[in-house]
Amino acid sequence: MIKKKVCMLGAFAVGKTSLVARFVSSIFSDKYLTTVAVKIDKKSVVVDGQDITMLLWDIYGQDDFQSVQMSYLRGAGGYLLVVDGTRRATLQTARELQATVTREIGAVPFVLIVNKADLIDRWEIDEASLDDLRQRGWVVVHASAKTGEGVDSAFDTLARGMVT
Repeated sequence: MIKKKVCMLGAFAVGKTSLVARFVSSIFSDKYLTTVAVKIDKKSVVVDGQDITMLLWDIYGQDDFQSVQMSYLRGAGGYLLVVDGTRRATLQTARELQATVTREIGAVPFVLIVNKADLIDRWEIDEASLDDLRQRGWVVVHASAKTGEGVDSAFDTLARGMVT
């Protein structure tokens, strides 16, 4: 069994905790709960016949990443950058987070999750911006913690990237 630490990163209130709850327990709650420091969950997945335990570090959201303890990132095998499709500013935060993580721990696999696909008609983030990131090598997945759309795919894509 392989164990991989995965950090959930993103601005305040983008849905990191909801995505973890959907992935780990197949649940969604409309109640907003602020994460204090870090919450750790785990889930096992199978990639190409290999069992992988993903240790999911749900790190509190901040629009100013400098206040996040860099020690939370140590040992991460990969990370999920989460943005709220209905809030364009969260994409800029994700760009800054990605640059900071690369500087702090190096180039490790990551997936950008554009959350709230169930509200796509209200999105402020356009496909042209996401296509630009894809051209830079970013893996971008549309997902909804509420409906479950794309959630397993995002985590599975990251798991595959961490073991190949």
